[in-house]
Amino acid sequence: MKKNVGGLDKIIRIVLGIAVLLWGVLTQNWWGLIGLVFLGTGLISFCPLYLPFGISSCKTDK
Repeated sequence: MKKNVGGLDKIIRIVLGIAVLLWGVLTQNWWGLIGLVFLGTGLISFCPLYLPFGISSCKTDK
């Protein structure tokens, strides 16, 4: 798995994931589990939805 999530994108995913999880807990709503997707992709620095579009927010050395 090649990393394709980096920098600001990673921080936003982690913060958003925690916020959505917290919302789910506070409202007792199962939709809050979607926060695990954001949190997971931020922590492992890989987003499978970026692959088909060739998107990468990681800096590359040339």
